[in-house]
Amino acid sequence: MTSSIFDPVLEGQIAAVRGFSRFYTSKLGIIEPKLLDSPWTLQEARIIYEIAQRQNCTATDLTRELRLDAGFLSRTLQALQRRRIVARKPSSTDRRVNELTLTARGRAAFAELDGRSRRAVAALLGELDDRERAAVVHAMRMIEQTLAPPSPKPAGFLLRSHRPGDIGWVISRHGALYAQEYGWDISFEALVAEIAAQFIRSYDPSREHCWIADLDGEPVGSIFLVKASDKVAKLRLLLVENKARGLGVGRALTEQCIRFARDAGYGSITLWTQSILVAARGIYQRAGFKRVTEAEHHSFGVDLVGETWEMKL
Repeated sequence: MTSSIFDPVLEGQIAAVRGFSRFYTSKLGIIEPKLLDSPWTLQEARIIYEIAQRQNCTATDLTRELRLDAGFLSRTLQALQRRRIVARKPSSTDRRVNELTLTARGRAAFAELDGRSRRAVAALLGELDDRERAAVVHAMRMIEQTLAPPSPKPAGFLLRSHRPGDIGWVISRHGALYAQEYGWDISFEALVAEIAAQFIRSYDPSREHCWIADLDGEPVGSIFLVKASDKVAKLRLLLVENKARGLGVGRALTEQCIRFARDAGYGSITLWTQSILVAARGIYQRAGFKRVTEAEHHSFGVDLVGETWEMKL
């Protein structure tokens, strides 16, 4: 029941919120027919983004997360399928449920959208000095936390594509963790830096990808899938931070690589690891990889047994 008592303070606050909403949507170009001068509407872009960020995604997940009408979502997904952006496949855990994935064309569309969005926000913040940027970001966080305070929930992680700064984190954490846990010297960090630099220079989003696992907004894991040949993909740089171990992060990252490789048309995946990396080897074995060769070598300041593992797709 609506109160008939006029509250001038509340009315002023309502007007302020509505005015800010109009200002912000106009500033970011959200109300334009196509988002950020892309081929996609805002709703289509959000759907593409959510599918790209999720390890497993269903139409029910999107309806709940985006608060979309089920009929509207169904029609939009059908349109994205016709444009070969989205594909459906039976769930590996429940054959009655269809999971949504991005096709190679869809992943390229996501990469383009993600880049456009980052550039638009960078341009917006670029007009401000350091103090102003910090104030704007703080205000946005306060709005989000006040209107949607976090609720207690079990620890969960999110897989996402790499962003600027993530590759440096991958290099740094590999160097630090392997030095702490296995005594490897800085030459290993140099190798990781070479692999990462090559990935950035030759990155093809339709056939290669990097995933970062986030826990409470912080990166806790990584994995790369790169092209070894037209038919063979290579899995590289699987890492899981100590605080995220036991949550299934490594398994989820590996499974994401396998799904991507199948969708990209590879016939097999190969990887090189070391016999002392017991946890990683267990993940690979459970995922279906087979060890095909092993050889002793001295690298990173220690004696090791290198192993090559392969998986047919």
